[in-house]
Amino acid sequence: MEHSLRHRQAGFRPELTGSPATSKLLKIGSVAARTGLPVKTIRYYEEIGLLTPAVERSESGYRLFDGQVLNRLAFIKRAQSLGLSLSEIKEILNVHDKGDLPCGEVKQRLQAKLEAIAEQIEALQTLKAELQGVLSGWQEQPPAERIARTICPNIQCGNDQG
Repeated sequence: MEHSLRHRQAGFRPELTGSPATSKLLKIGSVAARTGLPVKTIRYYEEIGLLTPAVERSESGYRLFDGQVLNRLAFIKRAQSLGLSLSEIKEILNVHDKGDLPCGEVKQRLQAKLEAIAEQIEALQTLKAELQGVLSGWQEQPPAERIARTICPNIQCGNDQG
């Protein structure tokens, strides 16, 4: 059977998932194959509640996922790639699961990530300047009195005791 990428991205194909009784549900191995995620990761996501409305248990205890799980997992992967934590993603999915569009929540969190990155860049630039200063004054053979008072005279001021 030939299936277009558009159809695969749009969701599951009932005719590919098994018996008529479970034709709308996917087993975890099928979900893993379609998403490229390890089974262990999918189990973990289900355990922490990220897949809650898209999963149920069969009488024999198998996890069975509806087609929406593919969209949820794609969202989770993308949100993680943008720096959102699983707890943040869960909160966003909760907004979605209540029937609301979570784009405002996503935007707010991404703006916060951007601000945090700007702060990290500033801190790294300060550290870079400090390292450049230390290296520019580096002495391969520091004075003996400094060697006696420090572990590495090049990074410790003469007065530092700790």
